[in-house]
Amino acid sequence: MTTTPVPAPATGRGQTGVLILGCLVFLVDGYDLYSLGTVGPSLLHYQAWGAGSGTLGMLGSVTALSMPFGSVLAGWGADRMGRRTPLAIAMGWISLSMLGTAIAPTLALFAAGRFCTGLGIGALAPLVSAYATDGAPPRRRTLHLAIVLGFVPVGGSISGLLGRLLLPGLHFQWLFLFGAVPALLVPVIWRMVPAGRTADADTGEAGRERTRLAELFVPGSRRGTVLFAVTSFMSMVLVFSTTSWLPTVMMKSGYDLSSSLEFSIAFTIGASVGGLGVSLLADRGHLKFVTLGSFLLAAAALYTLSTPQPRPVLLVVSALAGLGSLNGLNLLISCMSAFYRPRLRGTGLGFGLGVGRIGAIAGPSYVSAVTALVASPKAGFVAFMVPAVLGAATLALLPRRLSPPAGDPVSAPEAAPVVP
Repeated sequence: MTTTPVPAPATGRGQTGVLILGCLVFLVDGYDLYSLGTVGPSLLHYQAWGAGSGTLGMLGSVTALSMPFGSVLAGWGADRMGRRTPLAIAMGWISLSMLGTAIAPTLALFAAGRFCTGLGIGALAPLVSAYATDGAPPRRRTLHLAIVLGFVPVGGSISGLLGRLLLPGLHFQWLFLFGAVPALLVPVIWRMVPAGRTADADTGEAGRERTRLAELFVPGSRRGTVLFAVTSFMSMVLVFSTTSWLPTVMMKSGYDLSSSLEFSIAFTIGASVGGLGVSLLADRGHLKFVTLGSFLLAAAALYTLSTPQPRPVLLVVSALAGLGSLNGLNLLISCMSAFYRPRLRGTGLGFGLGVGRIGAIAGPSYVSAVTALVASPKAGFVAFMVPAVLGAATLALLPRRLSPPAGDPVSAPEAAPVVP
């Protein structure tokens, strides 16, 4: 099969269009991701479903259970078919899934809706990250990725704000109904996203499509692929445990629902605003060290949240925790995008994030178990810290220069991402 390669937009309107569309799609992704954490306290008090202490962890894990499949399949499909078709399918699927969640009459059907939503969330990250990287100038890839990925916590902030305004006065399932609106973006995606593959995709060798995943484990790439997968796992444990449990853990520490949601909003705003600044530093040749520092910042800030502090200080620390946690994952995606050449970028991102999604499955249940077994109100915060520290330790083992392996025999050298 021959596919005409379509070069990524390089300047002017092309880059602007890529950024705007990427931001909108990731805003949807963030809203859908954070909605469970936003409604968590209200859901636990919904007596009609008989939700218990482990229900929230179960729902978070169910949401994440399908994400690895979405990530791996979407990443492979993006390199094989181009970005457009998988992205349009994923956006339509996630909108229908949120609609199903909003109208689910039982806890079992609600969980099924979250499972389907997780499949779409898992697909969007590698698809949009690869699309945004393709369209970015080589020396601004981290910045462009930071801009579009920064809209994941913006979507989370919108979820938190709606929760602050509507809950508990309105039934919590109404918040999921808003997640069906982004189906309107499907025709926009079909019009704006190129149909073909990236310009350096190899179309001359039969069977090349079947070997893309194996190429991630050739000697020049294997170490990086394994380390990225492990770090992605730790990062997803951190992100999904905090997004599912932070408001509830804050309430266990003595704060009311409104205050807990305010801390959650500060958490997401910190990631959005601070992410742009640290991405500029990362683009100046410090990508690995800025990413590692983000994980350590998350650990320190989450520990501080467990200590008695004035309310304004806790809000600032919540923002720093969000910067370290959520932006740490964003920077990790930038590291993977820099490491893989364009023809393997979707597959590499899909595999790394797919393995990471196993951490997303484990994260909410892990915090649920810790808080159930340990009576201390600090238990949840310590549980948040552990994957942050382990993720930093794994990152330290990566090479300082995150550039494509020199031994790649088929990718054009000029197509390689530039990491100064």
